[in-house]
Amino acid sequence: MAIAKVWIEEGCIVCNACETACPEVFRVTEDSCFVRGTVRSDGVEDVNAGKSPLKDSVGADLESQIEEAAQGCPVEVIKFEK
Repeated sequence: MAIAKVWIEEGCIVCNACETACPEVFRVTEDSCFVRGTVRSDGVEDVNAGKSPLKDSVGADLESQIEEAAQGCPVEVIKFEK
């Protein structure tokens, strides 16, 4: 089953592990991490606290990279829903 939603909870330490694993979905800045608007159905780039669904086939096409980013997060703030 494909990933339907991905979001970032509070506590990101901006280590860049998520963007390294899946740059198509995650963007890290000096002080935060964001889910790119280009992959979200609402088009907004932020932490996706509202849990906007991913666009079309993004969750299926990038499933393994999103899971790798979540598993590689040292503070475990990357969450997803299938």
